[in-house]
Amino acid sequence: MLNKVPEVTLYFWIIKVLCTTVGESFADYINETLKFGLTNTTLMFGAALIISLVAQFRLNRYVPGVYWLTVVLISVVGTLLTDNLTDAHGVPLWISTTVFSVLLAGVFAAWYARERTLSIHSINTPQREGWYWLVVLVTFALGTAAGDWTLELTGWSPGASILLPAGLIAAVFVAWRAGMGPVLSFWLAYILTRPLGANMGDYLGSPKTDSGLGLGTFGTSLLFLGAILVTVVYLSVTHVDRTEEDDHLLEAQHEAEARPGAA
Repeated sequence: MLNKVPEVTLYFWIIKVLCTTVGESFADYINETLKFGLTNTTLMFGAALIISLVAQFRLNRYVPGVYWLTVVLISVVGTLLTDNLTDAHGVPLWISTTVFSVLLAGVFAAWYARERTLSIHSINTPQREGWYWLVVLVTFALGTAAGDWTLELTGWSPGASILLPAGLIAAVFVAWRAGMGPVLSFWLAYILTRPLGANMGDYLGSPKTDSGLGLGTFGTSLLFLGAILVTVVYLSVTHVDRTEEDDHLLEAQHEAEARPGAA
């Protein structure tokens, strides 16, 4: 297989934050506004995620539409995992944060022990892709728990709450430029984009009386889903987020298929 994950460019981080915001706002819209209930919402998005993952695993290369649809759905499911523990079972956020942190460390350790790498530039076997998506799911659940716990401790307004994850991401960027390993830098930033996107969603969707912009969960979801769609179409047309190695391999495949007598 070719690498199943896009190149980490500015577009990657933009669309990751967009997906994260949708994960927060769309889950709240279906669960609370439409009154589906937490259990039904979890089952519905869980089924959609399974279908999307099946489609993703059947591909032999990175396809923007399928990949980012999977990220959107896994962001919703990761959010709902924490919401179920907190709202349905009364698990304190500090416990959820601790449990997901330990679980994430365990998954990383098992992934490295099995594959000897945690780089997203090596997601070119079904086994590595399985580890990758498992880690992504846990990062969304952890980011939800840690972000909500931070808000619980600080009592910050939706707008002010954006500053902490944004500042931490900036610190990771500075550390990366100063020499911190790219794999560690990537995964730290990946985790931190979850509370950043969720807090942005809260700020946009919260009523103005609560220091938000008053767009509501539906308006916020619609706005960000539209932005995701536009970005995915752009990436599908331009291929700017496809790795250089994959470009060469695809060109070689196309040349081979174009030769006379090719199957």
